Amino acid sequence: MRTENSGVREINVADLMKRVVEHPLYNHLTDEASLHILMKAHVFAVWDFQCLLKALQRSLTCTEVPWLPTGDPEARRLINEIVLDEESDVAPLGGYLSHFELYLKAMRDCGADTAPIEAFLSDLRDGLSTDKALARTSVRCGVAAFVKTTMDIARCNEVHRIAAAFTYGREEAIPMMFPQIVERLAGVSPERWSTFLYYLRRHITHDAEKHGPASRAIVARLCGTDDRLWAEAEETARAALQARIGLWDGVLDSIISYRCGKGG
Repeated sequence: MRTENSGVREINVADLMKRVVEHPLYNHLTDEASLHILMKAHVFAVWDFQCLLKALQRSLTCTEVPWLPTGDPEARRLINEIVLDEESDVAPLGGYLSHFELYLKAMRDCGADTAPIEAFLSDLRDGLSTDKALARTSVRCGVAAFVKTTMDIARCNEVHRIAAAFTYGREEAIPMMFPQIVERLAGVSPERWSTFLYYLRRHITHDAEKHGPASRAIVARLCGTDDRLWAEAEETARAALQARIGLWDGVLDSIISYRCGKGG
């Protein structure tokens, strides 16, 4: 954590962000099979992102009855604007979908395997814990470790930590990761991949232009001038990015194993 002369603090995750952005996984996303492997695992990260989002909204707004006003109207406004986009964005053919539902539609359109994530959601609806539902899924690739990290943060009841993971582990990283994947979609069948391309472009636009700045502002409002809060926020942001690197390592291993099994 660095403090500039103006007194504005800056969370230092540049080294880990560089590893995420320059991860060798992207160079292996060259065909439909590799993208299918990515999506089968990454959809769990799209789901647990919503958990982080709702944990942050619950901490910054009142979601209970009877309703009571919360302490920071500015933070309340910022998180509700993000929730509006993430939970009910404009769908490509009209209507509204959460970004998770849009991702799931993209998987179905391009032929990726949705059975593991759908079984996972079914288990959650039946009352299984996240850990037990993850243990039952057929997806490996480091998915369980990644989701466990996210859920531990979402349940920690320390809103500055939740906001840091949300901001630097997700909203800050996504605009730098996904353009590399979009570029590789350019030569792929638009009929099969148009929904995924739409999803990626929505994320790039929302995160870079709106959600990133808004979530950074939330972190700043939550941490204020408290060095301890800033240090804890940085610690959590780094843990979230380490988990992302671990997930990407697992996806890359799966792609390489698949190609070796195919004799490629």
